[in-house]
Amino acid sequence: MSELRDTGERYEMDEEGLTSYADYRKTGDRLYIDYVFSPVPLRGTGASGRLMAALAADARAKDLKITPICGYAAAWLRRSPEFRDLVA
Repeated sequence: MSELRDTGERYEMDEEGLTSYADYRKTGDRLYIDYVFSPVPLRGTGASGRLMAALAADARAKDLKITPICGYAAAWLRRSPEFRDLVA
């Protein structure tokens, strides 16, 4: 699995030479996930889910709560018992 990069405004993960990303804003101890994107060739491969899992693990390590603005991020967090407690 590719390594997660945090640019300060976006989490990025490369797979097969392509980059999936999640745009975010951080306010205090809260991470607002505005938009999650995977290139067309990676859609349906689980790339966005792997990105979200890495992002959520990073948020937990930094003691942050997640507020999903993006519909995909909200749905993924609802379906993920391991990270559901991070939603605020």
